[in-house]
Amino acid sequence: MLALNYTEYEFECGTDEAGRGCLAGPVTAAAVILPKTFKNSILNDSKQLSEKKRDLLKPIIELEAVSYGVAHVFPDKIDEINILNASIHAMQLSIAKLNPKAEFISVDGNRFKPYLDVPYETIIKGDGKYLNIAAASILAKTYRDEYMNIIHKEFPMYNWKQNKGYPTKEHRAAIKKYGPTKYHRLSFRLLPDQLKLEV
Repeated sequence: MLALNYTEYEFECGTDEAGRGCLAGPVTAAAVILPKTFKNSILNDSKQLSEKKRDLLKPIIELEAVSYGVAHVFPDKIDEINILNASIHAMQLSIAKLNPKAEFISVDGNRFKPYLDVPYETIIKGDGKYLNIAAASILAKTYRDEYMNIIHKEFPMYNWKQNKGYPTKEHRAAIKKYGPTKYHRLSFRLLPDQLKLEV
């Protein structure tokens, strides 16, 4: 059973990101403040849940949250500042959208940078320990998946609807055949060494 909060703060937000290991598309983060009365028996780390369960939970979280925010950071920015900084930037952008503002930030993972003067704690595998981080992981994942489904229509040959931009064999074969798109992260190793693009 996941705990509600890491602290006793009333407006503690959980924050998490999705898409960090992808070759294409944004890194997407969400921040969620849940009420003290929040309970849900299904809610867990988004990676532990089926797409159907994530889609079921998304409107419940949005309806019951005290506040939530979601933000995308796109490939040009990822390439400029690197994926770690882009992930933290996305989390901070999502936290900035909260109203009421967060009094404390619970961060999934082990890296973060101070946001204004709000106290924070990084929690490894926090999305499997605290409901507010798990809720953020669901929103980050579902909003990012929706975005990937939209851009899939523009470039269906990469099958982002299925692989969501992750480095599957099929995705890499399409990059080798068609080359990278404006949605690919050019700072990433898009192909293994044996499949280098001919430039």
